[in-house]
Amino acid sequence: MDLAYMSALPTEEFVQRRQQLFANMQDNSALLVFSEIEKRRNNDSCYPFRQDSYFWYLTGFNEPNSVLLLLKQANTYQTVMFLRPSDPLMETWHGRRLGVEQAPKHLHIDQAFSIQDIEQILPKLLSKCSILYHLADWHEWAETLLAQLKLPHAQHSWKHWLDDMRLFKSPNEITLMQQAARISALGHIRAMQQTRPNRLEYEIAGEIEYEFNRHGARFPAYNSIVAGGHNACILHYTENDQPLVDGDLVLIDAGCEFAMYAGDITRTFPVNGKFTEPQKAIYTLVLKAQKRAIELLVAGNSIQQVNDEVIRIKVEGLVALGILQGDIKQLIADNAHRQFYMHGLGHWLGLDVHDVGEYGENRNRPLEVGMVVTVEPGLYIPLDANVPHQYRGIGVRIEDNILITEYGNKNLTSAAPKEIDDIEQLMWNANHV
Repeated sequence: MDLAYMSALPTEEFVQRRQQLFANMQDNSALLVFSEIEKRRNNDSCYPFRQDSYFWYLTGFNEPNSVLLLLKQANTYQTVMFLRPSDPLMETWHGRRLGVEQAPKHLHIDQAFSIQDIEQILPKLLSKCSILYHLADWHEWAETLLAQLKLPHAQHSWKHWLDDMRLFKSPNEITLMQQAARISALGHIRAMQQTRPNRLEYEIAGEIEYEFNRHGARFPAYNSIVAGGHNACILHYTENDQPLVDGDLVLIDAGCEFAMYAGDITRTFPVNGKFTEPQKAIYTLVLKAQKRAIELLVAGNSIQQVNDEVIRIKVEGLVALGILQGDIKQLIADNAHRQFYMHGLGHWLGLDVHDVGEYGENRNRPLEVGMVVTVEPGLYIPLDANVPHQYRGIGVRIEDNILITEYGNKNLTSAAPKEIDDIEQLMWNANHV
């Protein structure tokens, strides 16, 4: 069997996940999950295919135009897949397919049918079901198909089940996420080593993604951000087309996707390898807040609790620098920091860079062992801000990936330097060896 059909996770793990869903389903019910489809880029060219995360989580199958069906009737479980049939001509042009005949063996499922026959076969399989679990707002192909079928009367979403399952990472998933984090860190190290004044932002993005590829991560987990100077004050800056200026900072938010799992790191460093004093002041404040956040991101605490402490540290620091003026408690109550820190502290991480899972009201869900969360405080001071001029145009964010463990937490991305001395030494070595 070609490696394209093999997941980095053992097949038994996908079977166990489906069994967990079966346990939640009522008797005489069915559950449908659709794959992703190929998406047109222009004319007859498509973007590189990336499987839907929910579908992958339950199947480990990386082909488009597929449907997973779970049937629970009279306390018997059946797993069915609809997928593209083998087609030698199409496979010569566009790549190998698993095919209907091979699917049961390689995916550990009970039955497989051609996707071309789904409109005839699926209604028969659903005929004895009184409940259907599916996701209402899927892509157009799925919606068109569902509209053509006579569905069971009672319809429910499976999303809350799968979101909570995906929130807790298995030992196998953690191994893959550790590798995604390691490769992502190597990309950031290369960026620091290769950055020079007058290089273009997209050149550095290319250096990062080259490093990802070198270590087996073919794609970034999201569009890489390489933001020089005041571009760093645009949170999701992705143009990446400006020259890097001597004396500016550059903020890089980039992570690889390894075996479908995301890394997500942000580092901020000087284009010329040496922080100025104002840059040091802002950077040191963000780093202090991030280190304290990492200390507090442990089981039992919530993201909101930790973010409250981060805000306190930042407001105290901004007052000390003369960027904010007034009573610290009142400034916090007035959300005065929001003009310089306008996003949250972090998010879940997994198959998606902004992974699924409930945060609770105001992100007050207690952290539990097996969760992976980012921690990414930042400060962004626009060019036109009414602050001392030496701080204008400085944007700093520092982001790591944290695994919640029974012993506290583990920083999966600690290999990417973030201490000022370590960054400056790394960049000096790259320029003088």
